[in-house]
Amino acid sequence: MFEGVYDVIVVGGGHAGAEAAAAAANLGSKTLLVTMNLQTIGQMSCNPAMGGIAKGQIVREIDALGGYSGIVSDRSAIQFKMLNQSKGPAMWSPRVQSDRMLFAKQWRDMLEQTPNLDFYQDMIKDIIVEGNTIKGVITSLGIPIYSKTVVLTNGTFLNGLIHIGEKNYGGGRAGEKAATGLTASLESLGFESGRMKTGTPPRVDGRSLDYTLMEEQPGDELPSKFSFTDTQPLSQQRSCHITHTSPEVHDLLRSGFDRSPMFNGNIQSTGPRYCPSIEDKINRFVDKSRHQIFVEPEGWDTVEVYVNGFSTSLPEDIQYNALRSVKGFEKVKFFRPGYAIEYDYFPPTQLKNSLETKLVHGLFFAGQINGTTGYEEAASQGLMAGINAHLKLNENPPFVLKRNEAYIGVLIDDLITKGTEEPYRMFTSRAEYRTLLRQDNADLRLTPIAYELGLASQQRMMAVDQKAAQTSELVNFFKTQSFDVDEINLLLTKRDSAAVKQSDKLSKIFSRPNISRHDMTSLKAVSNYLSVNHISSDILEQAEIQIKYAGYIEKEMQNAEKLNRLDHIKIPDDFDYDELASLSHEAKEKLNNIKPANLSQASRISGINPSDISVLLVKLGR
Repeated sequence: MFEGVYDVIVVGGGHAGAEAAAAAANLGSKTLLVTMNLQTIGQMSCNPAMGGIAKGQIVREIDALGGYSGIVSDRSAIQFKMLNQSKGPAMWSPRVQSDRMLFAKQWRDMLEQTPNLDFYQDMIKDIIVEGNTIKGVITSLGIPIYSKTVVLTNGTFLNGLIHIGEKNYGGGRAGEKAATGLTASLESLGFESGRMKTGTPPRVDGRSLDYTLMEEQPGDELPSKFSFTDTQPLSQQRSCHITHTSPEVHDLLRSGFDRSPMFNGNIQSTGPRYCPSIEDKINRFVDKSRHQIFVEPEGWDTVEVYVNGFSTSLPEDIQYNALRSVKGFEKVKFFRPGYAIEYDYFPPTQLKNSLETKLVHGLFFAGQINGTTGYEEAASQGLMAGINAHLKLNENPPFVLKRNEAYIGVLIDDLITKGTEEPYRMFTSRAEYRTLLRQDNADLRLTPIAYELGLASQQRMMAVDQKAAQTSELVNFFKTQSFDVDEINLLLTKRDSAAVKQSDKLSKIFSRPNISRHDMTSLKAVSNYLSVNHISSDILEQAEIQIKYAGYIEKEMQNAEKLNRLDHIKIPDDFDYDELASLSHEAKEKLNNIKPANLSQASRISGINPSDISVLLVKLGR
């Protein structure tokens, strides 16, 4: 059935697998995507949304690097919101509400139109390894498929176990069976595994809800989009709604705690700290009399509704009775109850910074198999694993993003350096250079890299060059163009800002925190410049950020440069830490386990202190 040897085999068709397959194939590798069900490629297993705090930045980065997630999200969006606009631009995060079925269809369509990509439906139960090098995979039917590299993106399917109250059964997702055999195969090779838990809320019939009792949450008046390509912003949107739990709801939920797998010992694995179940919320936050419930439509043409904030594994009768006591849900009809799922993962400290495993050459892990949670985190890992699998078989150096280059770089560095014992979720607070890593400049940061790799077209590169040039020229205009005192004082009076006595450069006014770009466009000189030079709103926004936050940006760039000096001090793979008597036992143990690629990575390992780095500097002759 399979002639010859594939360059890359991707196991799993979720967000990580889809991005990995697309990246490898678009770079020219002969790629095979193997998944248990071809009808669920790109399926949204949990909430019907992409983006959010920090996650939106990741989607923009994926798009800037030539991935598909941003385009798919734009084509299947039913609502767009830019979150955190009351804060600084480093915190602005795009998010779309998605049409679940359209999202998966768009993924399938785009993958089928990708050259060099084949598909096969089966479960992978084993991998083929010779010595310490990957040679292929074996399906549940016993069919060997040979490949030079393999990317595992198994999501929650590895020995997945679904819990609803005191009932549990094997499954990787509602209505789909678990994947078995692969965990044991990897463990036999020396890999360490663990168990994690996640959950999902009930899906309900929107026709049974009373939206008049809820608070409407419309999308942005002027919606933007994710992709830097020519996808179109929404012309119409669907609203979400907000309601709340109550003490009565909490009491009804507590009545089922004795049958809750979270509290009766049936679930012992760790769940996501920042996305707790409703029973976990009321147990941990006993002082809170209510919690928000986000009522999210699942598409344009479906009545199915996702009850965000009500994730639960309580018995179905408890779920039903409690939800009927939520305002607007008094007559609710269930499509399916919520559930928790436990699954195997492999601690990511077993990976190199390319996401290749340390134990088996040519074998890569991406997504929830590495202990992450979230579509966006998974998709970004899949993209990087697909790129690096292609580079590996062509004997090119791995592609690694630094912490000051992308949120994706922060994510992967955190995973391989610190590991995780609970589902890892990205936040803006995890990025020390978040003023540099904004959602608005992802194309400026990363598309030149994608162009060099071969994932971005010349047309996209030209668009980025034009954006950079226009922004630079506009910033220069504000720094060199003087303002009229009378005109500027009229504006400053309206904004309760201190008047000026003499003319100065426009940038001095623009840098004031209470003066926006919209205020500046009311000035005759600015309006004329924008009109004559056909400056878009995106360029004006870039100029505003660069002028207002110039000091912060410069400081972060200097700090990043200091840290990056340690990046250039490489540590050999066979470096013997045990021979350094000055290192503590803990330092030796952790350095031997993680095997950092350079001193910068070594400095970020938990338990490694500055004196340990000094010892390494001396040993490395620096």
